[in-house]
Amino acid sequence: MLTIAIPKGGLLPEAIALLQQIGLDFSAFLDKKNRQLQITDPSGTARAMLVRTHDVPVYVEYGQAQLGFAGYDVLREKKPDVANLLDLGFGGCRLSVAVPKASPYKNPRQLPPNCRVASKFVNCAKDYFRDLDLPIEVIPLHGSVELGPITGMSEAIVDLVSTGNTLRENNLEEVEVLFHSTVRLIAHPTSYRANRHNMLDWVQKLEQLL
Repeated sequence: MLTIAIPKGGLLPEAIALLQQIGLDFSAFLDKKNRQLQITDPSGTARAMLVRTHDVPVYVEYGQAQLGFAGYDVLREKKPDVANLLDLGFGGCRLSVAVPKASPYKNPRQLPPNCRVASKFVNCAKDYFRDLDLPIEVIPLHGSVELGPITGMSEAIVDLVSTGNTLRENNLEEVEVLFHSTVRLIAHPTSYRANRHNMLDWVQKLEQLL
């Protein structure tokens, strides 16, 4: 049976709505009383597992799920061995460098060598500043990255930005966009090549919606 990894949180409703359009109903995940992490479509055609956003490519890479909905930001950070099939067009955001509004540095290239940058996206941050040939120390954080410069622990942050409200409310401003991100349909490479569980049919149905 085809297994699809779906991310928890804000991306869940749109992922479920998209799957409903191709005949797969996992709307039970939207019930606030639901505690199941894996459910089967009423038709018995496929099952879905509900996982954390950053874990979607892990389940797909190791074959526990044949398809998954993963943010491009997560794929850039984790660099998993998966097939990136389709840009599904929702969950739009951007990964940006931000500094305090009072900072003298208005461009990442102006940051002093060996300064500190706080981020959840350690690999993306390192890759970006390496390309600038600017040595920095990346401080890994898993929540409230904005506190890095607020507390003086870092001169800048690299973080996801959607509306920019959180930055503004904490007196931070974007100075550079690394890349834009949307949700992608990913697949387990071997399963996709072998067309297990008629994966190609489901992928084509999704592609026709875009």
